[in-house]
Amino acid sequence: MITLGVIGGSGLYQMGGMNTGEWVTVETPFGPPSDDYFVGEFGGVRMVFLPRHGRGHRLLPSELNFRANIYGMKKLGVERLIAVSAVGSLKKDIAPGDIVIPDQFIDRTYGRISTFFGRGIVAHVSFADPLCRDLSRLLAEVGQERLQRAASDPGFLAQLERALENLRQHLSRPPHPLAAELGGHTIVFFCFEFGLAECLPIYSGGLGILSGDYLKSSSDLALPVMGVGLHYSRGYFRQYLNAEGWQQQEFADIDYARLPIVPVRQPDGSLLTITIEIADRPVVARVWKVQVGRVPCYFLDTNVPENTPEDRGITDRLYGGDLEHRIQQEIVLGIGGIRLLETLGVHRPICHMNEGHSAFLALERIRVMMQEHGLSFDEAREVAAAGHVFTTHTPVPAGIDLFPAELMDRYFQHYWPQLGLDRERFLGLGRQNPNDPNELFSMAVLGIRLSATVNGVSKLHGAVARTMWRGLWPDVPDSDVPIQAITNGVHHRSWTNPELATMLTRYLGVGWWERPADRTNWAGAARLPDDELWRTHERAREELVAFTRQRLVQQLRATGALPAAIEEAAQALDPRALTIGFARRFALYKRATLLFRDPDRLARILNHPERPVQIIISGKAHPQDEPAKALIREIIHLFRRPDFRGRVAFIENYDIGVAMRMVRGCDIWLNTPLRPQEASGTSGMKAACNGVLHVSVLDGWWAEAYRPGLGWAIGGQEVYPSIEAQNAVESELLYDLLEQEIIPTFYDRQRGVPRRWVQLMKNALGELTPFFNTDRMVEQYLELAYLPAARRVLTLDADQQRRARELAAWKRSLLSRWADVRIERVEADELAEAEVGSSLAVRAQVHLGRVSPEEVAVEAFYGPIDGRRQVTEGKTVRLEPVQANGDGSYLFSGEIPLHEAGMLGYGVRVVPRHPDLHDSYEMRLIRWA
Repeated sequence: MITLGVIGGSGLYQMGGMNTGEWVTVETPFGPPSDDYFVGEFGGVRMVFLPRHGRGHRLLPSELNFRANIYGMKKLGVERLIAVSAVGSLKKDIAPGDIVIPDQFIDRTYGRISTFFGRGIVAHVSFADPLCRDLSRLLAEVGQERLQRAASDPGFLAQLERALENLRQHLSRPPHPLAAELGGHTIVFFCFEFGLAECLPIYSGGLGILSGDYLKSSSDLALPVMGVGLHYSRGYFRQYLNAEGWQQQEFADIDYARLPIVPVRQPDGSLLTITIEIADRPVVARVWKVQVGRVPCYFLDTNVPENTPEDRGITDRLYGGDLEHRIQQEIVLGIGGIRLLETLGVHRPICHMNEGHSAFLALERIRVMMQEHGLSFDEAREVAAAGHVFTTHTPVPAGIDLFPAELMDRYFQHYWPQLGLDRERFLGLGRQNPNDPNELFSMAVLGIRLSATVNGVSKLHGAVARTMWRGLWPDVPDSDVPIQAITNGVHHRSWTNPELATMLTRYLGVGWWERPADRTNWAGAARLPDDELWRTHERAREELVAFTRQRLVQQLRATGALPAAIEEAAQALDPRALTIGFARRFALYKRATLLFRDPDRLARILNHPERPVQIIISGKAHPQDEPAKALIREIIHLFRRPDFRGRVAFIENYDIGVAMRMVRGCDIWLNTPLRPQEASGTSGMKAACNGVLHVSVLDGWWAEAYRPGLGWAIGGQEVYPSIEAQNAVESELLYDLLEQEIIPTFYDRQRGVPRRWVQLMKNALGELTPFFNTDRMVEQYLELAYLPAARRVLTLDADQQRRARELAAWKRSLLSRWADVRIERVEADELAEAEVGSSLAVRAQVHLGRVSPEEVAVEAFYGPIDGRRQVTEGKTVRLEPVQANGDGSYLFSGEIPLHEAGMLGYGVRVVPRHPDLHDSYEMRLIRWA
């Protein structure tokens, strides 16, 4: 039975219907409460009443012992608390008994001695935090009559108008200066998950959070962007741990009727639906929409009566099914997404595939163009691929969706004839080696093959991706593989602590959030007052500790823990101690246990009598990742060591709400992946925009962001003989950093403030945040991907796709003649010594046969050579034809500039050239000397 507590409401304990109760005296560590508590039942609910001002209304407001009042309620088992005040009204339409929520108030609670939570924590809780979901549900079910009264309430309407004015100001911001150059194209961002808000559980981790931040910045920049995803009726799983520490998953139906998502309707009021053929059967999907500022995001949902029970479950869960379930979802997202755009009247989309889950959209766009314009597959591919952008987020093959040929047969044997393809050529679109029948069909390969622009999500990841996918461009050097890097970012307005945001606005102006990518708006970060910045951060840490204690108590109660353990959890952690945060998706390569490799040494660090340290960890393992689940269990059992208790905490069910509290309240954000397996790692960016210092292996974004004075690096770029050796070395380096650098800096105080530490915080705010934000990221996508795509599509699509047809015909012709091309001889001037600033003359005799010199580029590829005598950081210089020798043979000549000292290597190559080629390697044709 739930116990409900009520504070205030004079005489409520005497209401009719109250069963016999009793007055109970409660002692608290904060002194006496306002009065004894009346405990009884009302309507079958156990209730506890406390007269706020005491029976007889004898206590002044300044005499109330708030902490004691709440403590007593908790001690009596209260689980839901309502605090009411009988204050009367000046409006006739507000009658006795009405519950009124004020639309504005001045919060001065920090001035009271009895501010929560005590015992070293001062926490200021806003009016709606923590939100009682049960009470909010009740309020959502309020009758229409009450809503009508609110609609005529001047106070309510004034508050609503203020909110609307803020929205209008946001919507009226001028668009990005380059938006007009998109030429009417809409950028459509496809992703399997979107982390838009804590209440919408349609995300699992970094990929979804990035997508949500991307949409928010696109709205801020007023770009013509829209999102497309799937509507998961049961969302992503809720994580909880059993008594043994094993992760458990719970998928619960989501009540979308009470969430900020609406069904899309047609002009006649009927629900908008689309139909997709899945394995030669029609599947219907209705459409939902979330409005993210100026950006609409649409979601497809197969849970409709027209479908079979099996098909209704296609969009039931995020990452919850087997391969067959996954391919069905990806057909709905990709093929269904394009049909949605047609239904919405979105013509000329630039389609951005955020990972390979949506890559089937490329096939559907080609099919539609073939049908509408009478194009061949190759001709339609030219136009479609020009408008596709593919972003890869994984640096390991295990992160790619792969489907066996028999599964592709089952779902696409009816589809590839519509593309004019046979089975072998269709399956070859998803294979690095199209001619290998044993290779699985890769969604990433499909997306890369059918996209003109491909990118990784950090500089290091771009290099890793070029190596990982070099098989798609045989004989092309790693440095020339056409995969660029656009480093991820975070949406600062979403992730910055509101109290810190107010402080930044006070000292930096509004530019830090209106134009976060403009470094001049952060120039004043170095002048932020040390004391004020530190106190602001301390309050965030205190609130994190209070939140963590609350969650630990809830977790222990759910597992039936003993009262002593629950009481101990309620006092866990120290609000003044150096706090290390580690929160992310649990996977083995992220090495969550690296910090615990030497538990005895770590225990000495945590329990130092003068310089204590504590650790807060959170994260979920993929439902099918048993090794990662075992890792969580191992950590939980480590926490139960007597010398770890009270110093280490694990928060279940990592989500946006937990992440926000952690990135704001920790002192150190720890990241320990196996380099180079972390593609980006945006959680560290979220921490940095709160002045939280990053400690990480030089992987992902930290490899390009780190420099002394911004945080700490664990090791360098060393290569280790084994993972075990790497773990051993880097764990020792981490302990050394903590003992010799981090902890002494944190506890070195002058008048209560760690001046050197605060300087590092200001460095992080001023130097990291201007670059590692999604405004900068979206602007880079605009300049490097979207605008080139829009121009290329306009060129190839014009005049009934004339140039696309000509380009496809030229490619077919060149392929038939390419066997004629060979390099017969390469020679260069002999130089005993060369001075920096001089040049090296190079000549190449090239046999082109039936290929004309205008159809190729002959290039010298040169650069420094490494120990394997391989060219690194290669550059190219064009060799021009200077002599025709007959029989299709030509002499090409050019000069290699010698700008650097040291050993230099070079080679000569021939690649296709055409004004409408996206790049020289698009055809995967190359000849080397």
